[in-house]
Amino acid sequence: MEMTVDLQHRKRLSGCRLALALLACGGLLSACSKGDSYVPPDPFYYFASYPVGKNPTTVTTADFNRDQITDLITTNISSNSISLLFGNGDGTFRDQVQVKVCQEPRSLALNDFNHDEQLDVVLACSGGDQVSILLGRGNGKFDEGPQYPVHRAPVSVSSDDVNGDGHPDLAVALRNDKVKIFLGNGRGEFRPGMQYEYGDTPTSLALKDLNQDGKPDLVVTNGGPMLSAVSVWIGNGDGTFRDPKDYKTGRRPLGVSFADFNNDHLSDLLVINGEGDSFTTFLGNGNGTFQQGKDSGADASPNYGVAHDFDGDHIDDVAIVNLQSTDLSILFGRGDGTFHYPPRNYRTKNGPFAVASYRVSADNAEEPGLVTADNGAGSVSVFLHHGRTRPGSVGTRD
Repeated sequence: MEMTVDLQHRKRLSGCRLALALLACGGLLSACSKGDSYVPPDPFYYFASYPVGKNPTTVTTADFNRDQITDLITTNISSNSISLLFGNGDGTFRDQVQVKVCQEPRSLALNDFNHDEQLDVVLACSGGDQVSILLGRGNGKFDEGPQYPVHRAPVSVSSDDVNGDGHPDLAVALRNDKVKIFLGNGRGEFRPGMQYEYGDTPTSLALKDLNQDGKPDLVVTNGGPMLSAVSVWIGNGDGTFRDPKDYKTGRRPLGVSFADFNNDHLSDLLVINGEGDSFTTFLGNGNGTFQQGKDSGADASPNYGVAHDFDGDHIDDVAIVNLQSTDLSILFGRGDGTFHYPPRNYRTKNGPFAVASYRVSADNAEEPGLVTADNGAGSVSVFLHHGRTRPGSVGTRD
């Protein structure tokens, strides 16, 4: 099975902890001298774990049944399913509703594809060489929508209106060095758009307006040995993109997401590197270009990360799940794209593969919780902020 092979490939001996310290401190020995007395905050505690399908690869938060409480959805690559867990509003979740879908769903994106004000789902089905649409009813249930073949092995999907017609579109990263665009008609249906062949083994992509022109741009991580870079494609607003500009990352970048690390209200990039136990941050210039990347140390085999202000200092921090060290690392930001060292680490279930930040309910003003997708354990695990009150009954605990 693909996930088993992937997991074994990523497991290796961790690098020297001194090297991690140097990376986390921007490569400056003086910044992490023996006299450095920094003690990281401890904002979270492990709360509960809940079973999902086999080998979950993503976890995403949303409100699928319109009760203003955060729900969870996972893609389960080895059971050809998704799992929905509906929130109770106190940090706990109901037992999963597992839905059979396409072959080897690896990632998903959410949007309202048919303008009925309900969340819909698009799946990148790596085993079936297709993208699959699920149309939401608004009560937590979905109707099967159309499926579209791609060639080959879609690994990541993102959705936004890339051609300016008011309808959500799709961008799909394919394993064979291609990016495919699908243009939506507002009825939950799509037609093939441009296909770009570029890079080396795309591993993830994301859409966001990076140059403030109101048109979504495209960011793609290239995890192959010939490139190891994140590519930025500026959108023309008509469903096409200009030639990309590459920014060097660490070895084998696996995922990209957005942040604002220096509080200048411009989009920055967070890239997780699958080899070398590091991640790279890129500060944005506001015009679709970025400054040179800054490498920081993670734990052993980082796989996915998300940025958020976790300690309440109005500076974005980073939460990263690490496959080999089986933990969740929180690195606290300095406000310039670098981070304090050491991180705060929390033990997770086996094979932490993805992480998401969430608020327990729409009216909850307290600090966010975190949820991990535990690929090796077939579960999701919830970490609540210490500001949360512990309810009396929860899911499976350690």
